[in-house]
Amino acid sequence: MLPEFKNFCLADFSISENRKKMEDAIKQVEEELGKEYPIIIGGEKIETEKKIESINPSVKKEVVGRVSRANRELAERAIKTAYEKFQEWRFTSPDERARYLLKAAEIMRQEVFYLSALMVVEEGKNWIEAYADTAEAIDFLEFYAREMMRYGKEQPVVPYPGEENSLFYIPLGVVAVIPPWNFPCAILVGMTSAAIVTGNTVVLKPASSSPVIGYKFAEIMERVGLPDGVLNFLPGSGAEVGDTIVGHPLTRMVAFTGSRDVGLHINELAAKTQPGQRWIKRVIAEMGGKDTIVEMRPQTLIQRLMVSLPLPMASRVRSALHVQD
Repeated sequence: MLPEFKNFCLADFSISENRKKMEDAIKQVEEELGKEYPIIIGGEKIETEKKIESINPSVKKEVVGRVSRANRELAERAIKTAYEKFQEWRFTSPDERARYLLKAAEIMRQEVFYLSALMVVEEGKNWIEAYADTAEAIDFLEFYAREMMRYGKEQPVVPYPGEENSLFYIPLGVVAVIPPWNFPCAILVGMTSAAIVTGNTVVLKPASSSPVIGYKFAEIMERVGLPDGVLNFLPGSGAEVGDTIVGHPLTRMVAFTGSRDVGLHINELAAKTQPGQRWIKRVIAEMGGKDTIVEMRPQTLIQRLMVSLPLPMASRVRSALHVQD
């Protein structure tokens, strides 16, 4: 029986042992600078001539990794591969699907300093933020695994005399996952693992500025034995690869986090029914919601608020607060 879910604890870098672990992990990442990483479709590692160069934003001369860049043809292939694999994966038991996530969480716990150090180098994150990013990814894996085990059981329904009803959840199909650059581990892992554990297959297009951490997660899922084709790793441009996987008639759902403009474009593209499309695509779009704060002096704020009040009430408020026109 699984223990109750608990958030993964953050590291205290005031402790010398933790600082040493992070320093060693950063050295390990630096030893791997410039390494090449392939596309993964159906378990096959594919090298392309065109590469995406992931640059250390803090040291522009450092190439963190050279990742093979997909094109429309490979995007088509990835979607079709995922669709074919879905016909099998959808019938895998919820508990078995959840176990893959739990195994991946265990690997990430063991390698938390390495994964965090990779984001320090690839993203320019500070140690605390990078570690928190990895910790959140671990939490997603642990939490979604438990939730799938819960939702995989028979669900309660409202009884009605003379009827026998049942409620159960079914997977959708191929999910295009497009995560952001600023949380390249946590949000990428969260959206991808949620789709996988609920019985869907995934085509993952990582952010072009942080594809190496995305590859490392795809590699972890290989290490835990996730069947080939359930997760397909497809780095590439948004215009070429992103539009292809979003607009494809076999894509069933799109999970996106990023800017408003790109999210609206994805929503519009996904809403258009393509030749051969059998369903309405679902879209989850977490877009940039930036709120503006205007700071005012208290009296100025009161004066602004009284503009909307009826005149008799505004007069009484002015008298009570000794506010002049």
